[in-house]
Amino acid sequence: MIVSLRLRLLLWLLIPLAPFVAISASLSYRSARQTADLIQDHALLASAQVIAGAISWQDGVPHVSVPPAALELLASTKQDQVYYQVITDHDKLLAGRPDFPKALRFPRSSPAFHSIEYDGQALRVVSAVRTLYDNRQLRSVAIMVGQTIRSHDQMLADLWHPALQRQIAMLLLAIALVVIGLTMELRPLMNLKDQLAMRDATSLSPIKPGQLQLELRPIVEALNQTIQRLNAQVAAQKRFITDAAHQLRTPLTLIDSQIQFARRLDDESRRAEVMQALQESSRNMTDLTNKLLLLSQAEAANTTAFLKHPVELIALAASVLEEIVDLAQRKNIDLGFDTAIEQAWVMGNQALLSAMLMNLVDNAIRYTPANGKVTVTLACDGGWIELTVGDNGPGIPAEVRDRVFERFFRNAAAGQAGTGLGLAIVKEIVIAAQGTVTLDSSARGGEQARGLTVTVRLPSCQPPPG
Repeated sequence: MIVSLRLRLLLWLLIPLAPFVAISASLSYRSARQTADLIQDHALLASAQVIAGAISWQDGVPHVSVPPAALELLASTKQDQVYYQVITDHDKLLAGRPDFPKALRFPRSSPAFHSIEYDGQALRVVSAVRTLYDNRQLRSVAIMVGQTIRSHDQMLADLWHPALQRQIAMLLLAIALVVIGLTMELRPLMNLKDQLAMRDATSLSPIKPGQLQLELRPIVEALNQTIQRLNAQVAAQKRFITDAAHQLRTPLTLIDSQIQFARRLDDESRRAEVMQALQESSRNMTDLTNKLLLLSQAEAANTTAFLKHPVELIALAASVLEEIVDLAQRKNIDLGFDTAIEQAWVMGNQALLSAMLMNLVDNAIRYTPANGKVTVTLACDGGWIELTVGDNGPGIPAEVRDRVFERFFRNAAAGQAGTGLGLAIVKEIVIAAQGTVTLDSSARGGEQARGLTVTVRLPSCQPPPG
C-alpha cells in the first residue's frame, strides 16, 4: 500500500492523464500519417497522370515515351527509388519494369493506391487506367507508379515527433507542478506538525491554525475539541484529587489522634471505648474512600473505559433491594418495589447503574425515620424509562435542592452519618447514561409537604438479540 501523499496524488493525476496523453499521441500519429500518405499519394498520382498524358497512337498501336518530369515529381532527399510500369489490356509492356505485381493492374476504380513489398522494400503504388480511342479501336492502358517510403517515413516523423514531445513535456510539467505544489501547500501542515512537536508535554492550550488551508482546518478543530475534552478530564481529575485530599485529611487526623490517645490510656474500659470509636472512624473512612472511587468511575463513564450495553432495570432493582433490605429492616422501614411493566431496558453500564440505585435507596433509608416508608417505582413514559425513589422522611427544603448534587454538600442533621457524595454520584451516572434526575416533595393531596421523591429518566433501548 502506498502511504506517501505525494505518490498517491500523482497516481490520481497519472491515471486519467496518461491515457489521455496516449490517446492524443495516437491521434496525432494518425493525423501525421494521413498527411504523409496524402502528400506521397498526390505526387504518385501526378506522376502517373504525366505518364498517361504521354501515351499516343503510332501506326495503330499505343506507344509511350516517359518524360523526365514524371519522375522528377518523385525526387526526394532520402533517395527514394521509383518504379513504374505501363501495360496494355493485351499484356503488352509499353514501358517500365516487367515484373510488377499483376494484381495491381486495371483496378476496378481508378486511381487506386496500394502498399506492397517489392524488391525487398516497402513500396507505395498508384494504379491508374487511361482509355484510348482511335481508328474505331478502344483500348485500355494501365499505368502503375511506385516509390519507396523513406521520405514518407521521414515526413511522418517530422510531423508526429513534435506533437509527441509536446504531450510528454505537458505530462512531465504536470508531474513537476504537482510535486512542487504539494511541497508548498503541505508546508503549513508541516509547520503545524512542528508546532505540536515543540509544545510542552503538559500544555493543553488550543492549537492555532495559522495559514492552514480551509480544507485542513477541520483537523485543527477536531484536535482542539479533543484538547478541550482533555482539559475537562484533567480539571475533573484535579478537582477529584483536591477533594479527596481535603476530605481524607480530617478522618486520617482523627484516626491518628484516637490512636495516640489510646496509647496513653491505662484504663482498659476507656481504651475499649476509644478502640470502638477508632473502628467507627475506620468504617467511615472506608465508606468515604469507596464513595470517592465510585465518583471517579462515574465521572469517567462517558469514556470507552466503561463499555455500555443494554441493562434490564427491573431485575437490577430487585437485586439492589435484596442487598439493602437488611438496612431497612434494622430501622423497621417498609421498603417496597412497584412496577406495571414487564421489562425496562436502558443503555448503560450495569455496575454504575446498580451503584446509582443503591445510593438513592441508601439515602432514602438513611434519612427516613424509623417505621417510615421507602418505595421504588419503575414506569415507561414514551421512549423513556422513569425510575422513582420516594420516602416519607423530612425531605429537602426547596431552596437547597439544587445544591444537594454538589460534592460533599450535606443536608443532614448534626451527628447524622454521610459523606455528601451520594447524589453527586447519582447525577454523574445519570448524565453518562444520557438521562435526567430531578427532586420533588413526596406530599400527596392536602398533606403537608414532607418526604422526597427522586425521579431518574433514562432513554429506553431495545433488548439484546437472543
